[in-house]
Amino acid sequence: MTPKTRWTIAVLAVVAILIVALVAQLRDDSPSTATQQAPAARDHRDADTVAALAGPRRRANLPACPAAGDGPGSPALSGVVVECAADGSAVDVARALAGRRVLLNLWAYWCAECIAELPAMAEYQQRAGPDVVVVTVHQDENEAAALLRLADLGVRLATLQDDRRKVAAALRVANVMPATVLLRPDGSVAQTLPRAFASAEEIAAAVGDKAW
Repeated sequence: MTPKTRWTIAVLAVVAILIVALVAQLRDDSPSTATQQAPAARDHRDADTVAALAGPRRRANLPACPAAGDGPGSPALSGVVVECAADGSAVDVARALAGRRVLLNLWAYWCAECIAELPAMAEYQQRAGPDVVVVTVHQDENEAAALLRLADLGVRLATLQDDRRKVAAALRVANVMPATVLLRPDGSVAQTLPRAFASAEEIAAAVGDKAW
């Protein structure tokens, strides 16, 4: 090997070392993909500020959401926190529904069958009395539209605002609306009814007592 060849090889080796060092430095200066966080998902529309929702809430005049009941409630709903449409307060769903027989009605303001069904749900609540708590779960981010829809219908039921379908996902309810879920006092699911009801009588017939 000639001296010139040795010199060329040495220069190339130094260049290679410098390139490797430069690449390593660039990697160190770049944000690690393991520590980067995606922007947090928003739970509300930008338009649904506290001030913007004040009027629709007054019009809807919804009852307060259930307070914490007896026991830990449904294990499936543990850790699920959503908003009470009546006042915007946070609701720990498992605790709020614990110790009660609960009929959960999943709906959205744009769902025609849901809208037709809601007055029947309100009438069923009146007939069932305190033995059953009917809670509606609005599954769309447009909270203002939901409040105005309930106001127009004259339906005053405890309502959870669940933009991300947390409740349905926790209870493994198919992404269909309307859907009704019956929860026993221990939080277990007695029935899931993915259908629309035309009257309080239909609801009562479908619900029955069936180990609920």
